[in-house]
Amino acid sequence: MNPVLDTIHQRTSLRVYKDEPIRPEHLQAVLDAVLRAPTAGNMMLYSVLVVTDQETKNVLSKTCDNQPFIARAPLVLIFLADYQRWFDYFELSQVPTFCASTERTWQGPDVGDLFLALDDALIAAQTAVLAAESLGIGSCYIGDIMENYETHRELLALPDYVFPAAMLCLGYYPEGYQPKFRSRFDQEFIVHSEKYRRLGEAELQSMFAELEAEFAPTNRFGAENMGQFVYARKTGSDFAREMSRSVRAALQIWQGSKP
Repeated sequence: MNPVLDTIHQRTSLRVYKDEPIRPEHLQAVLDAVLRAPTAGNMMLYSVLVVTDQETKNVLSKTCDNQPFIARAPLVLIFLADYQRWFDYFELSQVPTFCASTERTWQGPDVGDLFLALDDALIAAQTAVLAAESLGIGSCYIGDIMENYETHRELLALPDYVFPAAMLCLGYYPEGYQPKFRSRFDQEFIVHSEKYRRLGEAELQSMFAELEAEFAPTNRFGAENMGQFVYARKTGSDFAREMSRSVRAALQIWQGSKP
């Protein structure tokens, strides 16, 4: 196995960190890699916030679903879907006037622009993950940065057309750390040939058999099977509802109306 594939296969989420700041040369190497990530039309529709301030991390550890380890991470990177920069440039370049004089339609950012910028931001984030891992720096994705949009917008000084797509907690592996690898679903259920193939009942049972073997009949949700448990813990949870509310609030701006 080559070094790149080895890095991919050895990586797991890290939530405990060595009590040591990220070395400046390592941070710069990660950021250099991020800037080489694939991007739509070479537009680089993302920005990266480098967060080391302890008070900011303390706030994020509470607003991102109350996860204390966020505050203990030596470094936090927040990847932003960012079209603000381009539309500021369009205004500077008098694009609205150009459109009027050439019978083109001028329009501000819309949801399609947001989704494209989200693609860019997430590709950049995963590039950072692999670059960091190759340097002995572990990471953990925090999707909860999409929650509490109004709070995070103020905390991070985000303008209208910038949305927090993902957050990474980063730190060196502590001494003697033994990673725990979680199994993944088999390829036959995830990879489709040419067209999407919806799984039948027998295939779903086979796909989730290993996960269902871990189900504890006595659980805090009163769930009777693993499907009910996962729904209660994730998809139907309070934080999932807040995430959807938060995204809807941001979408109002991208669709041309303030919340």
